[in-house]
Amino acid sequence: MFLEIVSPEATLFSGDVTSVTVPGVNGEFQMLENHAPIVSLLQAGNVKVKGNITIEEAFEDKFSKGKNGETVLSILSGTVEMKDNKIIVLAD
Repeated sequence: MFLEIVSPEATLFSGDVTSVTVPGVNGEFQMLENHAPIVSLLQAGNVKVKGNITIEEAFEDKFSKGKNGETVLSILSGTVEMKDNKIIVLAD
């Protein structure tokens, strides 16, 4: 599935992933391939991405490695939309 993480400054990541876990306002949830369409508000927490991911050098400082090998981005708030195996995270 395809993921885009967009901040007010730039598109931080764009590429294929195997799973995405986000901090929803009602709790953390994970999206896998063929997940039902969803739109949700996000709260402060970590966006965790699994897959063979390459982060652009200009944005490497915004991401870290998680304990399970995932790539982690800390956010303050945002919105996520998933439809037709495309996820868009709008993050602050």
